[in-house]
Amino acid sequence: MNALQLFDAARSRLADAPREALGELVVPKRFLGLARAPRIERRGSAWHLGVLLLTEDAVFATGDILRARQEVRRGYTAESQRQRAELAAAAHRGGFAEGEIVHIGWRMLQPGAVDRGEASAPLFDADGVPSVRWSAAGGLMPLDAYLSERVALLRDPPGGA
Repeated sequence: MNALQLFDAARSRLADAPREALGELVVPKRFLGLARAPRIERRGSAWHLGVLLLTEDAVFATGDILRARQEVRRGYTAESQRQRAELAAAAHRGGFAEGEIVHIGWRMLQPGAVDRGEASAPLFDADGVPSVRWSAAGGLMPLDAYLSERVALLRDPPGGA
């Protein structure tokens, strides 16, 4: 099977599985010279399959994942912690429910390119086998096995997950 067929097969197995929200950070223009708070706007939903996000008609590489929450003033020991809290508040301002998972910074992949022997990282062609690099340091895994494993985990998560 080629990559496009593998994704189509995964979609059919995921029809009733839970999805997570896709969002995009929007920084509004100034109004009367005053800056307005950024927000994350909804751009759809996808099945989260590890390093991949799958929709009815597209495949994306994951970016950042956060949970929407109300803005609360806190002291932070790390700048990165403060930035993540600001993004979570921006998601809440954009209309996401408290605690809802939101994916931002995702990017579209081209599975058709993999079928032509090209790469669309993290998707690759490994000697004619559509494959995925599941971590920055990890090796390539056949896309068929990766999707089977991830679909099974999404449909029947382990206890405590």
